[in-house]
Amino acid sequence: MAEESPLDIFKLALTGASRAIAKDAEVEVAWSADVPGAAGNRFRVPLPGRDFPADQVTEARGFADSFALKLRHHNAGLHATGAPPEPVARACYDAIEQVRYEALGANRFGGIKSNLDAATRLRLAGDDIVRAQNSSEVPLQTALALLLREELTGEPIPQKAQPGIGLVRKFIEEKVGKDFSALSDRLADQEAFQQLTLDLLRELDLTRPTDAPEDESNEDGEEDDGQDEDQNGDEQEEGDANPQSAEMAGEMAEGDGNADGDTEMSAEDEMQEGEPGEEGDASNAPVRPNRPQTDIPDGLDYKYFTDRFDEEIGAPELCDSEELDRLRAYLDSQLTGLQGVVTRLANRLQRRLMAQQNRSWDFDQEEGVLDAARLSRVVVSPGTALSYKVERDIDFKDTVVTLLIDNSGSMRGRPISIAAISADILARTLERCGVKTEILGFTTRAWKGGQSREAWLADGKPQNPGRLNDLRHIIYKQADEPWRRARRNLGLMMREGLLKENIDGEALMWAHSRLIYRPEERRILMVISDGAPVDDSTLSVNSAGYLEAHLRGVIEWIEKASPVQLVAIGIGHDVTRYYRRAVTIMDVEQLGGTIMEQLAELFEDEKGQRSGGRRR
Repeated sequence: MAEESPLDIFKLALTGASRAIAKDAEVEVAWSADVPGAAGNRFRVPLPGRDFPADQVTEARGFADSFALKLRHHNAGLHATGAPPEPVARACYDAIEQVRYEALGANRFGGIKSNLDAATRLRLAGDDIVRAQNSSEVPLQTALALLLREELTGEPIPQKAQPGIGLVRKFIEEKVGKDFSALSDRLADQEAFQQLTLDLLRELDLTRPTDAPEDESNEDGEEDDGQDEDQNGDEQEEGDANPQSAEMAGEMAEGDGNADGDTEMSAEDEMQEGEPGEEGDASNAPVRPNRPQTDIPDGLDYKYFTDRFDEEIGAPELCDSEELDRLRAYLDSQLTGLQGVVTRLANRLQRRLMAQQNRSWDFDQEEGVLDAARLSRVVVSPGTALSYKVERDIDFKDTVVTLLIDNSGSMRGRPISIAAISADILARTLERCGVKTEILGFTTRAWKGGQSREAWLADGKPQNPGRLNDLRHIIYKQADEPWRRARRNLGLMMREGLLKENIDGEALMWAHSRLIYRPEERRILMVISDGAPVDDSTLSVNSAGYLEAHLRGVIEWIEKASPVQLVAIGIGHDVTRYYRRAVTIMDVEQLGGTIMEQLAELFEDEKGQRSGGRRR
């Protein structure tokens, strides 16, 4: 038997400790270069380096301890029965429950406490709270979890999160500080703790009382709006954090009620008290202020309330170099497992593109190379003349490809990993073929409206404001940038907290405007998305189909009036109802091959159009 490696020995010890903590002899621990996670009693924890750095070893232990404590102290069925429907409330509800079961272990064992502390610091490295500049950028669920953890275990707020917590601490403690002590008294009783958590969320206006009439806020009409504005002003005086949490609460409620007739007004009322939303809006003008007016599609009834807070930003500016290297390592590790499939796809695409660049054939010629495919006709009918084909050089157009990737929250997990991997392979393959590639992503800066919503509230909530969220358009790789220089940027898609809401129409306009000024003869825009545009803040104060109508208008304009070739790939979502050339895949594992096939078909279609009746 081969001697066990130090990594195997550590894994065996970690598995034994996890089984003891969870009181489950079937627990299995595996290494992962991706985001740590657990499925039942199967844990995936971060893989430490070869030299077993002490901090990485402690992080691996921390995640294993957290998963084991959840298995022992958490009842998933009970948790699900009380879960609130509002997205922000649900995120806070889940985060608070995690603090509960981790505190049960941390308060009993000092070693577990230090391990969990290391895991918490690692989680925070990718959280928006460490980069927040104002209260609207602080994730409420993270802030609540850290403050409650401080109360229940005595562990101080990690240093990187202290500035962000400072922006909201006063507001949260004034609102629900008294509830923290009540939660500490019910730590071992999940059901009682759960009820107190729901009370806390109602205190923060993140959920509605179950017995409250749903359309109560709508009945007073304009008078209520004025009153809400006054309340909002008072709340803002209390502190910067107040607007954020209240606004978030309202926006989440708005999003959930969108399908109902009373959604718009109740959502507005809630948003006034809640944290700034992150919804997207499209403008009558192009997405970017510096975009030429000639690029604006005619007849689109679309606008944005303000574009002051929109951002077009390079991937390296969104996280530090060390974190970017680590995220890229996660991506490389996933790529290693797919290396065989990826290599075959890349080689196939390269062969097809290079063949089109170098040669083509004219068939049914009087002389040339005998067309063996048509010899069967001669056998069946001996009087039939032989058919020949002639090889000819073709003019392969200079080409640029833009890959526009949906960076919304619904892409979290395997879909965004596969999208990043496919973009990486595509860029490398096309670079070898002499085709330039640009990789872009689109999301929003915050959930539920952000600073745009704050500005709208401060301006008296004018009717039909248009897009009411802060756009974030990310440049992962520029067309003229070599793949080697941009490769690590793609790891940013793996960062927790990056993926938020999606405003597809403006993102499409942005990517198109970058392509239209390229010097290449052929320009291809490929969109990868898993759903329709969604932005609660925008949809709560405009018509229900506002963002979707804008997306349809932009697509129609590009497909009919633009020289850019547009193709879309939907992940688990039928995008053929939007795009003329589109394909839907149900399994994200198909994404890489689908991208290659769609791109190859675009080139072949162009070749077919030039060659007329030439057989392909």
